Amino acid sequence: MNLPGIARPFVVVLVFALTATGVWASGESDQPAAAAEREMVLDPRTGEMVEAPRYGGTLTYATVMPETGAADEALNGRSGLLLVQGVLEKPSIANWALPADEWGRSMVSSDTPLWSLTGSLAESWETPDDTTIVLNIRQGVHWHDKPPMNGRELTADDIAYNYHRYLGLGSGFTEVAPGAGPLGAVGVESVTATDQWTVVIELERPNPVALFTLLQWYTFDIHPPEVIEEHGNINDWRNLVGTGPFMLTDYVEGSSVTWLKNPNYWGFDEKYPDNRLPYIDELVALIMREEATRTAALRSGKLDYRGYAGEAQLRTIDLAESLAKSNPEITQWPYYVRSEFAFGFNTSNPPFDDIRVRKALQMALDMETINETYLGGRGDITPHGKVGTAQTGLFVPFEEWPDEVKKGHRYDPEGAEKLLDEAGYPRGADGTRFKTSVILHANAVLSYYELAAAYWSELGIDLEIQVLSTGAEFGAVLREGTFEALLGSISGANYFNEHHATNWHSSSSGNAAVVSDPHMDAMIDALKASTSLDEYHGWFREIDMYAVEQHWNIWGPVSPMYHVSQPWLKGYNGEATMGNWQMSDLYARVWIDQELRAELVN
Repeated sequence: MNLPGIARPFVVVLVFALTATGVWASGESDQPAAAAEREMVLDPRTGEMVEAPRYGGTLTYATVMPETGAADEALNGRSGLLLVQGVLEKPSIANWALPADEWGRSMVSSDTPLWSLTGSLAESWETPDDTTIVLNIRQGVHWHDKPPMNGRELTADDIAYNYHRYLGLGSGFTEVAPGAGPLGAVGVESVTATDQWTVVIELERPNPVALFTLLQWYTFDIHPPEVIEEHGNINDWRNLVGTGPFMLTDYVEGSSVTWLKNPNYWGFDEKYPDNRLPYIDELVALIMREEATRTAALRSGKLDYRGYAGEAQLRTIDLAESLAKSNPEITQWPYYVRSEFAFGFNTSNPPFDDIRVRKALQMALDMETINETYLGGRGDITPHGKVGTAQTGLFVPFEEWPDEVKKGHRYDPEGAEKLLDEAGYPRGADGTRFKTSVILHANAVLSYYELAAAYWSELGIDLEIQVLSTGAEFGAVLREGTFEALLGSISGANYFNEHHATNWHSSSSGNAAVVSDPHMDAMIDALKASTSLDEYHGWFREIDMYAVEQHWNIWGPVSPMYHVSQPWLKGYNGEATMGNWQMSDLYARVWIDQELRAELVN
């Protein structure tokens, strides 16, 4: 089958050469002769000899993340993350020195496995029994030399205070913080600083994901108690003080964020333990909402990096191909994190309260043709639920699905027509069955949704596409369920997030499908009550499979996205983050070849 006519302008094919390191190399650039004379060191992550790191310079990257100047994740959740990156720190961090063949090169977000973590503010941890976690707090860490902290040393009391604030367990806090997310559902009974360098956490019951969540939940960073007590919150970015490698020094709404190097940072490079971090003197995020603006800035050398940190990575193959042609010296780093080509339903409203309608929309999409033409054959089109194929143990593989379920996830336009007729939505005199709408995130890949709309048009469904102007608007719609029909969604997530199971619960604020199903609620309740990892994984698989059977989400191809870096950004190998939304910690570990930059940028 050919793609519907409306989609043909968006069809591209991208061909690169895959190098031994897994980088899509679009060309080579001339290096200055002086580079050959520089000291070379072994990169333990890649096993390759590379130029030794050097200090100085400014790293500039693009971001599309909406910001308000508030920097308090406990109150605002994700909306404050850009500002706090690299300023605040978590108890743990990913081990930067782990070989790439032991752990994926991209180090993407919350797929960071527990075994890959190393100590940050908590130097180490232990679990003496099923309900006790002991954090051994790192000595010699100092808050930034900024009032009211003035460089005082971090202690266990500071760590305990932050858990109390998020979980409502002491220090004057009695309610779980709005931004706590799954951290607030871990089931913590108490958090106590037993001495200056030890925090003991007692759980209400054994919880197989408690340790990871307490160490790595993405909105949990350590704030200084004095700032919270003086101001009540960190809703003014000027009050942000941390322990991290960077200090926030300037924020211009809608324009830029600037951080300077913390000259007294405690950390050293895991790869090269004699090197104190960070290498760069300054970090700048340019807020660029439009793709054309980001691309122009990259091509001109104004940007050193585009990627996961600011959600400004290249999201489509046609963008990657265009950049490869215009700027072969820029390196592209492909990675598969999830499908951003999915749809969710408001299942409380007709026609999507009928499973036959939901199933028909899935069966009307020719994924094989979409992959070969629109995605140049680079997508993974294995049918899936919310959970991706990299999350072994958390999903039922497609080959094990019941035959009847498999049929509902394969291209079958005739079967889709029959289902819609049976559901009471025959074609009218003009061939139309019904009109509906989809609401998309401001950063959505519009061309894919137009392609899906063209397929559904052939089925007699008229789809109106509405793109919201900001991510904040989309987040509000998602949380409140204030959409009538369809919503841009994700599927096939190749990273762990408990929300991929628990958001189907009727009481969840993230229940974007507006699902109210007693059987699903009971399974999620059982998942949350699990006391072993095997039990937890078993319920996770059943939940994902049941959602697949109910067609609460239309899955889409998992296609590559691309981090891109200039040739003068050194020490970078395509990584996304140093843990769960710890992107700026990555920037503390890479460096700028200032001579090469000056040579290549006119």
